[in-house]
Amino acid sequence: MKKSALRLFFAGAVMLAFPLNGSAEADQKNKKEIHYVALGDSLAAGQTPFGQMDMGYADYIVKKFKHSSYKVADYDNFGVPGYTSVHLKNDILYNQNVRKEISEASHITIDIGAVDLLIKLKTDPIHAPDAIASVSMNLQTILSTIDQLNPDVDVFIMGYYNPFPYYPQQEQAKLEPLLTALNNQIEYRAGTNGDHYVGTKEKIANNYLEYLPNPQDIHLSLSGYKVVANQFWKEIKIQLIMDIIKDYDLERK
Repeated sequence: MKKSALRLFFAGAVMLAFPLNGSAEADQKNKKEIHYVALGDSLAAGQTPFGQMDMGYADYIVKKFKHSSYKVADYDNFGVPGYTSVHLKNDILYNQNVRKEISEASHITIDIGAVDLLIKLKTDPIHAPDAIASVSMNLQTILSTIDQLNPDVDVFIMGYYNPFPYYPQQEQAKLEPLLTALNNQIEYRAGTNGDHYVGTKEKIANNYLEYLPNPQDIHLSLSGYKVVANQFWKEIKIQLIMDIIKDYDLERK
């Protein structure tokens, strides 16, 4: 049995004994506190396909925490439209507010790197792969610095969906390898730093008309952000269950 399948098997078994969904009458005082920090670009910030700011995937993750057996004691969304991996790296290294919240976080979600690639595609498309290499190196700095600030935090990093599904097939054939390479580097850096990769490409591809309704814009609809939040939640839920097992084992010792 593969490692990922084994994790899902044990998580499913444990969920029967330790359900995450709390009742409406659940005692708030007994709920474990969550300190959630969202880092990233316009997707974390909640930019919609027609230029407005609304609920992003991070906001929907908060709702899932609140509807589970957990209390969201602190939620900080540092997502900024247009942010590149350089911007986020500099925040992680030098922004004292961001560093403070990271040091106190129990959970961190990240989406970063797409803007780097988009800028390169517009300004210097021949060397677009160079942007992916830069993202990989910056992401290594970001994740390793987070580990230094908070060794116990659970970090979840998003892989990107296809933002150009309405482009002609000839253009799709050029862009697809770049998106795959970007996601591969994000997944690689997540794995080497002991963090969790969250894929979104396949789920968003199930319904481009609903999730990416504006052919002239790369941002998700609210239903698209809900899909992304669901993908994050699958991984977060597994880790929450693993934490329950760890706490249970410590209590028995």
